[in-house]
Amino acid sequence: MTVNSAVQSFFCCRTVIDSHPSGRRTINSSNSQSGLLRRRQVMRAALAATLPLAVPSLARGAAPAPLVVGGLPVTCNLTLPVACVAKATALVKGGGQPVGFEYAKYSGWAEIKESLMTGRIQAAYMLAPLVMDLVDYKIPLKIVSLGHRSGAVIMVHTNSAYRSFSDLRGKLIAIPSRFAVDYLFLRKMLASAGMTAKDIEIIEMPPPDMPAALYTRTIDAYCTGEPFGAAAQRAGYARPLAMTRDQWRNYICCVLTVREDLIRDQQPVVQDLVNYVQASGSWLDAGAVNREKAIQIAAQRKFFNQNPKILRFVMDNPHDRVTYGDLRMLRPEFDDLMKLSVEAKTLKRPIAFDRYVDERFVKNLKPVAIPL
Repeated sequence: MTVNSAVQSFFCCRTVIDSHPSGRRTINSSNSQSGLLRRRQVMRAALAATLPLAVPSLARGAAPAPLVVGGLPVTCNLTLPVACVAKATALVKGGGQPVGFEYAKYSGWAEIKESLMTGRIQAAYMLAPLVMDLVDYKIPLKIVSLGHRSGAVIMVHTNSAYRSFSDLRGKLIAIPSRFAVDYLFLRKMLASAGMTAKDIEIIEMPPPDMPAALYTRTIDAYCTGEPFGAAAQRAGYARPLAMTRDQWRNYICCVLTVREDLIRDQQPVVQDLVNYVQASGSWLDAGAVNREKAIQIAAQRKFFNQNPKILRFVMDNPHDRVTYGDLRMLRPEFDDLMKLSVEAKTLKRPIAFDRYVDERFVKNLKPVAIPL
């Protein structure tokens, strides 16, 4: 007998025992003892039927479900696939926090935002200004770690005449989102040429669509995270007009963000995730061998599903096109980012640092091995 059939038998018998033909539930004094006895017998039978199914499950000690963490297939998020695989390796060896991490690939920031807001996922790599804005609207989120440094580029067609930002006046430029720090980078570069965003046309576009749009001259330039700049550059039809590695060394964009209910209910899991993300960053910047291993991981179908040659191009041209080793969350850098966002009108007002950042996990960081 299955669990369902045993339970159904119990409730079926109970209905027969306790129901009056008129539909009224009764307890008849003449048969209440026999009815109670029969109910007990049926309940024992139901429990006996379910016991063989329930006990082995407990004995097996089924592993808890992994924590799903959303991200985009961009090298700014590379610490996430590395952390997922490193944690899976550690789980096989046993010991430590038993909850693994599962990467969930998204194509755009809007989709990640909606999933976090509705609770479909409880953790993700997010745009820092977007987290600030959501917190301002009382969405219960907290930034718990950085994910990278640098990694954004502004690309133009190889055959275009654009050599400086003043050449882009009146041109159409794609950005991932008005909340993206890529947009703030674009504004900084325009300002250096004595221009503002009013001097160009801006369109929001998912990063994977940008190289093709530039190739067909649908847009004149695009600003985004890697590898979508490198993909077009390696193919020979695009060149960088500016890179954050040259123009904004302390650039931060993608941040590890979690829902506050996850912090409340599973604080050790959040701490473990931060431990692995931070350790993955240090591991990535430790040398070319580790970066090559990360390329092979990220290229897999379940992660970025991208050509490893393109990812390798990002890692090598130049080697600090994206960096991961310095993942400190510094208040002055977030304050600067907020100021730029307010000036860009993507944020309505300044938001207190402690409202959107939880520093406890970085402060309580515990070293973990990245056995890859």
